[in-house]
Amino acid sequence: MREFDLMLKDYRLTTAEIFYHLPDHPHVLQSYVWQEYDLAPRYPELHKFLDFWSHNLEGTLHSVYVTSTKPFRPGSWRYAEVSLRVH
Repeated sequence: MREFDLMLKDYRLTTAEIFYHLPDHPHVLQSYVWQEYDLAPRYPELHKFLDFWSHNLEGTLHSVYVTSTKPFRPGSWRYAEVSLRVH
């Protein structure tokens, strides 16, 4: 139910693909996928995570690619007149 409440507050499911340099092999890039509900376009949760990363983890950030879904609106609900069950 937490996700539904967040979507009603215009949060979007946000996915970030983070590329970073391996600490032992700085010429090699590694990928990490982060996913959380966040507010677009400022993305405060993502910024908190990236700030934590840059201060506490050894892998230097190279680039971040962000995608997010459109916010869910209560007005987009539609009533279904027919419900069918197939065995």
